[in-house]
Order: sequence, then structure tokens, then C-alpha cells
Amino acid sequence: MIDFTNIEKYKENNRIEAKRAIGGLPHSIWETYSAFANTLGGIILLGVEEHADKSLHPVDLPAPKNLIKEFWDIVNNVNKVSANILSDRDVTIEYIDGKHIVAIRVPRAQRSDKPVYIDGNPISGSYRRNGEGDYKCTKEEVQAMMRDAAIKTQDMLVLENTELDAFDYDSVKRYRIRMKNYRPGHVWEELEDLEFLYKLGAVGRSSDGKMHPTAAGLLMFGYENEIVKEFPSYFLDYQEQFDPNTRWTDRIVSSSGDWSGNIYDFYFRVYNKITQDIKVPFKLEGGDRIDDTPVHKALREALANCLINADYYGRQGVVIIKKKDVITLSNPGGFRIDIEAAKSGGVSDPRNSTLIKMFNLIDVGERAGCGIPNIFSVWKKQSWAAPVINESFEPDRITLSLTLGKNGDKKAATKNGDKKAATKNGDKKAATKTVAHKQAIISYLTENVSAKSTEISELLGLKPTRVKELLAEMVDEDILVSEGGNRNRTYKLKS
Repeated sequence: MIDFTNIEKYKENNRIEAKRAIGGLPHSIWETYSAFANTLGGIILLGVEEHADKSLHPVDLPAPKNLIKEFWDIVNNVNKVSANILSDRDVTIEYIDGKHIVAIRVPRAQRSDKPVYIDGNPISGSYRRNGEGDYKCTKEEVQAMMRDAAIKTQDMLVLENTELDAFDYDSVKRYRIRMKNYRPGHVWEELEDLEFLYKLGAVGRSSDGKMHPTAAGLLMFGYENEIVKEFPSYFLDYQEQFDPNTRWTDRIVSSSGDWSGNIYDFYFRVYNKITQDIKVPFKLEGGDRIDDTPVHKALREALANCLINADYYGRQGVVIIKKKDVITLSNPGGFRIDIEAAKSGGVSDPRNSTLIKMFNLIDVGERAGCGIPNIFSVWKKQSWAAPVINESFEPDRITLSLTLGKNGDKKAATKNGDKKAATKNGDKKAATKTVAHKQAIISYLTENVSAKSTEISELLGLKPTRVKELLAEMVDEDILVSEGGNRNRTYKLKS
């Protein structure tokens, strides 16, 4: 994370915290330990001070070994710290310009260890990192981490206060017809609805011996007005934004009252919308035309992932936005595994495992953690800009941005004011550079709360005009938001 030979080039940010620690172990170290563990991880530098220009400089610790012993004694005290998530290699003595410092590398905690809190109270002792500082988690954030820490996924809960008439049985009927088409002769095919829903995990038996919907069943098949009784912030929103002079040209919302409002019906309504412009080459199989492509499959995966991994107790709901050249899919809830592990595949830790089962039975979604890698692979084969995943906090939220078409396409080039550049470059190399530049901007704004275009220009070594074009594109793609005007304008990742 840090090149210690050039430590003066670094500044405190949401992954780096510097403390002089000349007088001993600072009390505030534990707030930072909790904050890093509950956010993205980070490094705590003891024996390092911040100068007026924000640069970092070593000050030399007189007894670094004693400081480390004190640290280990306290971090292993459960009355002070809820979980020690470090190994010996995470705490080291570094030697810089003849001066000793201590580096403590705090990883992002596993969901089973969250929240990592201090002083014996998760509500008052849980912290997260935001920019250069640690902030105390809200009760809502703590509860979200506790839900994710549970062994059972949250959608398995049997809702004892909800009755079976909360289901839209027309949705159940449509689901069963689709399942019969994909899995003819399945052993559940002849079951009555109640027994079928029980086998599916949509209903369960409560402590009173009666059948009630599960959280998964209510979300999948329930009426919207019944769903919000259990999930007050539940909201599904699809928007088409093709006209810059209109907020949206088409919209589907769960609260409209003219359809069920559940996630099963939302999925198919939205899938048909986001794929209607995808070109389908003429292909026959057994005499029938196959109207499906890898892009269609990847979009199914992206939409299913968004709905399956949402924290429906979280704020702001699921929001899908389709523009002419980009689709963004955003859901409440943070990643339960590291983002890089999700990209590489093979690891699956779903927030709502019963919903995965329900979608899998109708041939939607993947179980083995290969959904996200498949999306990236399909986009790469299309020579399209790589998908962008953004995880934000306060509140927890995941956003996936999918660019449709090559960066060198004439329409996209015209829209972005870059027609000449696109024509000149061909545009494969330019597209690759653009993706790399955007990824670098995202990485920088992950480390820093906000930045001006001049900072980004210096970071990338690009002319200010080109940087402003990139930032404008990322604002249009709902990756960034801008604040302020003219010389005071700053950019940050969209929450």
C-alpha cells in the first residue's frame, strides 16, 4: 500500500492514518482500527507526523518494540476490542531515513467479524472511515453489519406477522409456468401452491406451527403494500434517461399500484427494457431462431445480482438507470467479500441465498461466484469499456456501471465531444486508455473523499481539457458527482 522510501509523497486519506505516538500508543488508534476494519482496510503509521502541506514525515520512535507489545496486549483484550483480525506480519517496524516507525496494516474485516467495535458496545463503539477521519457508525449501519454477520442469510427469516394472502398468486403462477418450461418433469411440478412454495423456501413454519411467508417469498411474490410492512425502505426503480431535457422517458416503480411491485415481476419487466436495443445475430438451433447472446446472458446476471444481493432493510432501494450508452445498477448493501475476490470469481457469499435458489430454478443467475467475472469477460470480448464497480458507504451501496458499445462508436464520440479524437485513434487504444484513466480516477477518489480537476490532471499527467472531458463523462455515467462551480468545483464518487 505504501512505498516507505517515498513516504513524503503520501497524505492521510481513507486508507492511511498517521500518528506521532512519541508519548506512547494514542487512544484514538482504536477508533481508526475499528474504522479501517469496518470499511476498506488501511494502514496506521506510528511515528509519522503530517506537515502543513499535508505531506507525511517520520519522527523516529524511541521504543518501537514496546509500542508494538502494548498494541498486541490491548488488541487481544476483548473488553477493549471486539476482534483481533491481524496476524504477526500485519505489524512491522520500518526504517526510514534513519528513523524507526511502526506500520499496522488493518485488513477489511470478514463479515462474520463485523462490526469491529471498541469498549464493549457495538452501537457506540463502531467506526468507519470517511476521507481523513473516523466517524461513529449510525445504529442503522451497525444493524446492517450485524445482519450480514449472521450464518443464515436474511431472506430465510419466517415472517410470523405476515399471512399467506400477502402473496400475489398470479406472480406465483407465472413463476411456475416459467419453471415448467425450463425444468419439465420436475418433481415439484404437480404440487399444490402451498407445498410448492414451502419446497421453494417461500414459506416456512413458524413457532406457532402455522405457515407464513419467508422474507425471500414475500420479496419474490408479495404485493408491494405487504412487502413495505416488513421492509419499510423497499423500493424498486427503473428509469430510462434518453432525453437530457427530461428527467426520464420511461419509468417502472414498485409503488405505482398498477402491478404487483415484487422483485420477480420487476426483474422481467426491466430485463425486457435493458435488452431491447441489443443486437441479435441470426442464428438457428434445431430449426428455431436463438434470440440470445452472451451480452443478454451477462445482463441477466447483472440484474439478478443486483436484486439478489440487495439489503432490502437498507435505504434508497434498488435503482436501475438506462441511458443511450450506459446502464447503471445500484442496490443498498455493501460487498460481503472483497471486490477483487468477487471479480476473480470462485467465491460466493450471497446476502439472500434463498432468492438465488428461486432465480436458479428458472435459469437466471449463477451459484458458483462466476457471475461478475462472466460480465467482465463478455464486455472484454465485445471490446467495450470495462464494467465499473463502486462500493460506497453511509449508506452502504453497490453500483455497477456497464457501458454499451465501443468507446470509438460515432454516437458515443459525438455525445462526449470527442468525435475527432475517436476518429483519429481508431479507437481501440484510446478506449483502453480511457478505461485505465477512469479506473485511476476511481481509485484516487476511493483514497480521497473529493478532488479538483487540477489534482486529477496532475495525477494522470493529462491536459486539463482532457481531464474535464473524462470527469464529465463519469458524471454522465452516474459514477461521479460534482459540487461547486468554476475553479471551486470538486468531484467525488456517487453514493
